[in-house]
Amino acid sequence: MSQTTESPEFLPLRIALMTVSDSRDLASDTSGALLEEAARTAGHQVVTRCVVADDIYRLRAQVSQWIADPAVDVVISTGGTGVTGRDSTPEALRPLLDKEIEGFGELFRHYSLAEIGPSTLQSRAFAGLANATFLFCLPGSTGACRTAWERILAPQLDRRTRPCNFAQLLPRLHER
Repeated sequence: MSQTTESPEFLPLRIALMTVSDSRDLASDTSGALLEEAARTAGHQVVTRCVVADDIYRLRAQVSQWIADPAVDVVISTGGTGVTGRDSTPEALRPLLDKEIEGFGELFRHYSLAEIGPSTLQSRAFAGLANATFLFCLPGSTGACRTAWERILAPQLDRRTRPCNFAQLLPRLHER
């Protein structure tokens, strides 16, 4: 289990949140609201939050805008990672990645297995790096977002987590 220590000092990250949905808006988006509250409570800055229809090109356009913006360190999307005809988040966003973080989806499904059993197979959650910006794509359910935040994202976006974390890598992501 990861541990946090009092040093180094906490570094707030700048996070953009996107809910992928054809039926939700900001008022009815419980998963995005949960992630926004969790990120703010942890001390991070939520720079923007939106709902985008499950359309490959709209998703790609929105995330492309954020990964081109130096004021965004992390993009978290929720929704569109299932296997139905309208679920297109992986197809939309994987082509933007410079590097995939393969273990993220595996670890998410490991934690999710204890909560929803073999139904976790229906999740195509994934993560990666795009233009030195972390991109995490989560399922749309509020429970899945809570699991991902509490078990993976909160410790990995906190540079005090030992032995290592994503936050401490940010300054080195621009190195070639």
